[in-house]
Amino acid sequence: MTRALRTCIAAALAGSLWTGGVMAQDRMPEIPADKLTDAQRRASEEFLAARKVPVFGPFVPLLRSPQLMLNASSMGLYLRYNSVIPLKLSELVILITAREYSQQLEWHIHQPIALKAGLDPAIVEAIAEGRRPDAMPEEEALVYAFSTELHHNKSVSDRTYAAAVARFGEQGAIDLAGINGYYTLLAMTMNMARTALPAGAKPGLPELIR
Repeated sequence: MTRALRTCIAAALAGSLWTGGVMAQDRMPEIPADKLTDAQRRASEEFLAARKVPVFGPFVPLLRSPQLMLNASSMGLYLRYNSVIPLKLSELVILITAREYSQQLEWHIHQPIALKAGLDPAIVEAIAEGRRPDAMPEEEALVYAFSTELHHNKSVSDRTYAAAVARFGEQGAIDLAGINGYYTLLAMTMNMARTALPAGAKPGLPELIR
């Protein structure tokens, strides 16, 4: 192998890795308005009409597939604002998912929302550090167990499932799975696309040694 080839391979590998907890250059940044396809332009307009804000965050890379972006946005609106799961618990699920995927932008957006919704800062800190919080109220402990079992075991135990249905109903169990799955989709998309944090923002998640 030539020295030049080794240099190229090393550069490619370096470009695919996290550096100091920050992802490398954004692979799918915002598309300039004059470069949008007709389908992307229509999807951007529909997004703005539904959410009252321009395409942002995970929807920037998703716009490369306009219909997927719109469908994802619609699902997100339901899960955020119409789910039977209370906002504080929904945000707990999102933070767990962001930590599972070390997704800095997902954490950056939702950590302050979770705190404002009333989630204990000690719980937020523990999740950021990749450990189970020392003490949680019953509902938070149930949602934590449900979500971490889904992420780690790809399933939910009979005991945890029964507790979730008893507390939130079958719709609630589905909504909990949906929130976990939806924010996993967004985390995977942003990790693949290397979606950047806003200018000047610092990563909120420490790098974990697994």
